[in-house]
Order: sequence, then C-alpha cells, then structure tokens
Amino acid sequence: MQNETDILIYQTEDGSTKIDVRLENETVWMTQKAIAELYQSTKQNISLHIKNIFEEKELDEDSVVKFYLTTAKDGKNYNTKHYNLEMILAIGYRVRSHRGSGWLKSLLSGTVI
Repeated sequence: MQNETDILIYQTEDGSTKIDVRLENETVWMTQKAIAELYQSTKQNISLHIKNIFEEKELDEDSVVKFYLTTAKDGKNYNTKHYNLEMILAIGYRVRSHRGSGWLKSLLSGTVI
C-alpha cells in the first residue's frame, strides 16, 4: 500500500490568509499553528482544547496525531505533530469560528486549492 501525500492550500474568503493542509490517505492533517490560523485563535488556546479533548477521552491520541518531518527556515529538520480532520473538527466545535466553518464547507465541496 502506497502513502500518497498532497499539500493543499486553503485561502480565506477575503484572501488575507493562506493555510497549508496535508492530505494523506483521504484525510486532512494540520499543525496546531495552522489550526490556530484557521480558527483565528492562538496556538495556546488550540493546545488547551487538544489537552481537554484527550483528557475527556473524546478522541484517542494514537488515532488523531501523526508526526511529519518538516524543514524550518533555518534549514533544520523537526518532527512536527499534525492532527487529523477528526481533531480539527472537534476543536472547531469548541472554538466556533466563522472562518473554520467556511473552510469546512470548501473542503467538503472540493474547492480547497
């Protein structure tokens, strides 16, 4: 079985923000930073929601977290946590962001770039 990874770009309706999204094996993966941008929140707030989701056993960490090797601006490689669509949606219910709703509609309609 071959893993196929694509990078999608979501651009907000006003064109002010572009968010990179990984698509692998028919699911979406995003970093905490990207999720914070999507929901117009802070990384700290997203981190708190993730912590609570795991503590409340709403989702299983092994099922919704994956590490990807990413290259930073300094040229160094880092293992970075990414969260799948299930987690992104769970966070969205807690954050209640208009932009996040727009992204979800775009994703479901296939208009994410």
